[in-house]
Amino acid sequence: MSAPPCYPDFKPLDLEDREQITSLLHAHPPVTSELTFTNLFMWRNHYQFRWSMADKALLVTADPPGGQPFALPPVGGDDLTAAFRLLVEHLRRVTALPEFRRVPEDLVRRYAEPLGLDAEEDRAQSDYIYHTESLIALSGRKYHRKRNHLNQFRSAYAYRYEPLTTALIGACLELQEEWCRLRECVDNQGLLSEEHAIHEALRHFHELDCSGAAIVVDGRVVAFSLGEPLNPDTAVIHVEKANPEFPGSYAVINQEFCRYSWSAYTYINREQDLGEERLRQAKLSYYPDHLITKFVLRTRRT
Repeated sequence: MSAPPCYPDFKPLDLEDREQITSLLHAHPPVTSELTFTNLFMWRNHYQFRWSMADKALLVTADPPGGQPFALPPVGGDDLTAAFRLLVEHLRRVTALPEFRRVPEDLVRRYAEPLGLDAEEDRAQSDYIYHTESLIALSGRKYHRKRNHLNQFRSAYAYRYEPLTTALIGACLELQEEWCRLRECVDNQGLLSEEHAIHEALRHFHELDCSGAAIVVDGRVVAFSLGEPLNPDTAVIHVEKANPEFPGSYAVINQEFCRYSWSAYTYINREQDLGEERLRQAKLSYYPDHLITKFVLRTRRT
């Protein structure tokens, strides 16, 4: 294992960095879905993530092609003031208005005003947090429709729930490609970027820190999901895809994956809705316990 880059040097994030970054995130457990090595790795090409270390703090910057450079909030240690300042200094070399994205509310309260940063809520990026037991049991009148979807699927199909293995990776990739064909990803840059990220996660599944599962009907994968622990009481679901030709398949993979893989965790983080109305309604339909509100922090114009 090579030595980590030290500020002011940054290096592109790659698979060889997994152990170093993961150990730091485990020592300082995050609350936001972005801050796992799996998530950073699968989206590294889209965002052009680079990383460095500064006095035991992890610094991550992004320079998405055609977009605005930014930094994720630093991780590590009790006082991140110096790390925030170093990132501002670094960003000033590439942009006139440095900014931090995906910043949780607790860091905004601690650092925005002392560092002279303006905060703007980013609702589209806020994470949906659910009680794990609620997603498993689906009890009460509010989950009536979800239970109907499950019952319809179970009545129509003899299915198997299978933990993700090497033998299933190809079938999951085929489902992802079929899903993209049905959703016409070729005409949607956001969906194309997501497809590439999912391919990265699946192709490197056994080298990452995530778990996965699939729903199989007649030897065919009709749904799959990927997730991992985020912090001691929360698991995060990075990917969930199902074939819309099998009604209820989303409901089944959601419930079964929570039941078999994440029942020891109090909460499930199902990431953000990206401001997409259909996705927002789907996430709200599972009645989140709360949202992890995120913000954009910007340096003030002088």
